[in-house]
Amino acid sequence: MGAYEEVYRRSLADPAGFWRAAAEGIDWERAPDRILDDSEAPIFRWFPDAELNTCWNAVDRHVAERGDQDALIYDSPVTGVVRKYTYRELRDQVALFAGALLRAGVERGDRVVVYMAMVPEAVVAMLACARIGAVHSVVFGGFGASELAKRIDDARPKVIVAASCGIEAGRVVPYQPMLDAACDEATHKPATRIILEREQISGKIGRNDLSWHDAIHQAEPADCVPVSATDPLYILYTSGTTGRPKGVVRDNGGHAVALHWSMANIFTIAPGEVFWAASDVGWVVGHSYIVYAPLLAGATTILYEGKPVGTPDAGAFWRVAERHRVSVMFTAPTAIRAIRREDPDGRLAAGRDLGALRLLFLAGERLDTPTYEWAGELLGIPVVDNWWQTETGWPIAASPRGIEALPTRPGSPSVPMPGYRVRVVDEAGNDVPPGTEGAIVLGLPLPPGCLPTLWGDDERYVRSYLSRFQGNYLTGDGGSLDQDHYLYVSGRTDDVINVAGHRLSTGSMEEALAAHPSVAECAVIGVADPLKGQVPRGLVVLRAGAAADPAELVAWVRERIGAVASLRRIDVVAALPKTRSGKILRGTMRGIAGGEDAPVPSTIENPDVLEALRTILKP
Repeated sequence: MGAYEEVYRRSLADPAGFWRAAAEGIDWERAPDRILDDSEAPIFRWFPDAELNTCWNAVDRHVAERGDQDALIYDSPVTGVVRKYTYRELRDQVALFAGALLRAGVERGDRVVVYMAMVPEAVVAMLACARIGAVHSVVFGGFGASELAKRIDDARPKVIVAASCGIEAGRVVPYQPMLDAACDEATHKPATRIILEREQISGKIGRNDLSWHDAIHQAEPADCVPVSATDPLYILYTSGTTGRPKGVVRDNGGHAVALHWSMANIFTIAPGEVFWAASDVGWVVGHSYIVYAPLLAGATTILYEGKPVGTPDAGAFWRVAERHRVSVMFTAPTAIRAIRREDPDGRLAAGRDLGALRLLFLAGERLDTPTYEWAGELLGIPVVDNWWQTETGWPIAASPRGIEALPTRPGSPSVPMPGYRVRVVDEAGNDVPPGTEGAIVLGLPLPPGCLPTLWGDDERYVRSYLSRFQGNYLTGDGGSLDQDHYLYVSGRTDDVINVAGHRLSTGSMEEALAAHPSVAECAVIGVADPLKGQVPRGLVVLRAGAAADPAELVAWVRERIGAVASLRRIDVVAALPKTRSGKILRGTMRGIAGGEDAPVPSTIENPDVLEALRTILKP
């Protein structure tokens, strides 16, 4: 039995013992005696009798040993600023802003909405909430007013912390007009708004507003407040829901234990090393692997206000990795595809000293084989696919490099992580044979760090995730397990189409299409067909300087999958519509192709891309 298999089996056979040992990596105000509370199953609670403070564990406890070590590096190519904060400096700034929140009337359990760009003050605000036991809800800076208003009404914050603007490549995005409109639309009215005035656009400080500068200058530093391990640390709203937003809750204790464990055992990060998650604090990757996990581990984390391309070019990531001696990097496959499209030969990485970089982790979108191979060949290091969700907060499947350097396999995020009982089932909930596609489910209880429920709605949590297959959490993704228990995720179950009675995964077609040497990225969606029920349609973005005829691409896919794929139409387009986190908006494109008046999602990065596709997609 290998090291991974021994650890994984132990986590399932004795979860209480496994997670009790993992909890020793956390400083507790009151150490856990009970590990799992299953008295209200299917809702479970980890470490129910324990108390801790997440901010203490992420910041204060490191000051004695590594107070002069960089905790946070802010690198902003859009402003030309690089700023570093030691653990001591970060503690002092967080304590002072925590005092500002207390002065504004925020108490333990109160909610604080954070609506900011990728600036250090966003991290400070999150940690300050954790410091005093408040619950932060970060809304991605630039979210539309109506979506922000829904989140304000659901979370009912006492304070909103916002930036005056964000900076995208080549443009400044004013935030305060959207914030003002959201506050006007929302039924709930926060008592105070704290506005960070950036140089690019000064804020408008109203009657119930405070500038960030004034807030901290009127405050006294606040100490850490112990909270129950089961108290919420944050609410993070998932995108794509209609009606009342779906607020994923993360508790303090399980979150700290799981993320601390993951840094050493999955990502191989030791205290003092530099970890860079090239994401955004508005998304779960930013919460987990920009802010909390690296700091819980005593590492240095990078906050990057820029893009993989265009700030200024496709060499931006390699500049950051070289300058800050990044040991391990985490980003989305979309980012690497964008770099590959602009710089297919990797010339902008040539000459960079990337000797410190030993691992590249990719997650957030299905990792196609060409992108996986290109990144590995360019960097000469292992590329580790991993798969998880906003709801889980940390990887469900990965290659746990700190336990055993399992070989990676193209198309697979490798194996289930400890605590996750990963199954692939048919429509009746029965396990399917190895290599057979089905619905991916996770046996209950979910491990620490996963959502215990939805904000203010246990019934919706059970209905949305736990009712379809009793005793299991429904991931909403389809895929298969091979004979070695490697997982293959084909995509959302609603991306499986029925072509003349044949159930086909659009993900497998995308994999074949992406393997064409001229293709930078692609999407395949199912559209209605009067004869076959559904047929696939492809959209392709070509690599810089490449050319390909749609008929050639159709033949390419047919040769690899067969005529059963029925993929007969492929359009070459300038760009694919994506969320700001890099996910391709397949559902929105599917709606347009189906004749629906699909609205522009609030999470979209560039609405113009979607508008340009409407005439192509409409039936």
